[in-house]
Amino acid sequence: MARRQTQIADTLPLVAIDLGSESVRAMAARRIAPDLFQILGVEERPQKLGNVCVEQGIITQSSNAGYVIAEVLKLLANRIGVDELPTAFVSVGGQSMQIVAVHSKRDQARRKEISQALLDEMEQECKQKIELRNPEVAVLGLVPSFFRLDGVEQDDVPSPEQRAALIEAHYIAFYGRKAIDTQLQKSFSQAGRSIEHAFVRPETLLSAFATCDGNHILSGGCAVLDFGAQTTSLTVYKGGQYLLNKVVPKGGYHITRMLEQQGMNYATAEVLKKKYGFASPDLVSKDARLRIPASPEIGGELIFSLTELASAIELKLHEILAPLLEELHKVEARIGTLYITGGGSMLQGMAEYVQSQTSMRVQYGAHNLLLHRDTEEKYLSPAYTSLVGTILLGQDYRDSHKNQPVQKPGFFDKVKESTLDMFIDQE
Repeated sequence: MARRQTQIADTLPLVAIDLGSESVRAMAARRIAPDLFQILGVEERPQKLGNVCVEQGIITQSSNAGYVIAEVLKLLANRIGVDELPTAFVSVGGQSMQIVAVHSKRDQARRKEISQALLDEMEQECKQKIELRNPEVAVLGLVPSFFRLDGVEQDDVPSPEQRAALIEAHYIAFYGRKAIDTQLQKSFSQAGRSIEHAFVRPETLLSAFATCDGNHILSGGCAVLDFGAQTTSLTVYKGGQYLLNKVVPKGGYHITRMLEQQGMNYATAEVLKKKYGFASPDLVSKDARLRIPASPEIGGELIFSLTELASAIELKLHEILAPLLEELHKVEARIGTLYITGGGSMLQGMAEYVQSQTSMRVQYGAHNLLLHRDTEEKYLSPAYTSLVGTILLGQDYRDSHKNQPVQKPGFFDKVKESTLDMFIDQE
């Protein structure tokens, strides 16, 4: 039997994977200064129609997803000139994800150092509390809320130098259907890669924004409107607590499909949206008429004005955002800033449109201060914020888990998963 290859994670590039509904992206980076990173390379593999493996942030076909993950990591390894990338950090989202507060307590009998092993054990206990209570769900991520050391409360995770006898750890748990976690683990196993650690997408976004804008945004309160391809989510955070995490199963893809139904093919509709789409006709400063090739079934061409195009987009945009804005109105008086992000947020005038719907200050979330000044401009787009945030959290994870071994799934693990897939219907 062949031995499994074991490496130390600290010796490998930081790798983040974003399992999007339109494509799977992977980014490799290295830290060059505190909270400053250099991107070594990025690769992307679009999902093909008829062979889609991720829908609404959830893996639906683990064998297909495993192939895509392996392929994109192989391309990335070639791009940055290494033999192999055996592990990656990943961010997790999805329509069914919910939040709940959970805590753990330890009495060490006397004041002594608080080890990382103890903190990991307390975190695992919190995860098990939720999953044992409801076997149908899996905890997708635990975000520290606050800690209490011998009765003294603090927001930061205890450092190795701190000492205490009684330790309380309070977390916000993000959980969802068990199939989300099962399919994720199976996909990486079938790719012959390991998950170094998984983070929830709201955490990766907030970490990036807080690092760039200052941690005061977390204590003062902020909201994040994450406009993706097939889902749009609203997360509200204040003073160490997630007050809200709501997801609707619609996004930029549904705007493109609406335009497609006007008589053009999908690719044309996507280009039209990205190049000429405004979030509202009120934001079109100078109208113009566009001649668009109709789909082959119809033939000829279609004629739209910019304002007509914007009016159609605004109707769909209102349909997508209305349930999220309804929730936001309940808490906006307590929150300072609303960040908008995600690939679908790049409609022209999107920030102005959202601003017209709320009394909060609205701005695009940025991650540029986390990246070296020579970074290509395209990687400063909101479409890459989650990847950069995952890199940031991945480095924090490695800093607190020194010399952690990385073990790729062995041959028999992959055979076992493949055999199981013959008898289990994909979700």
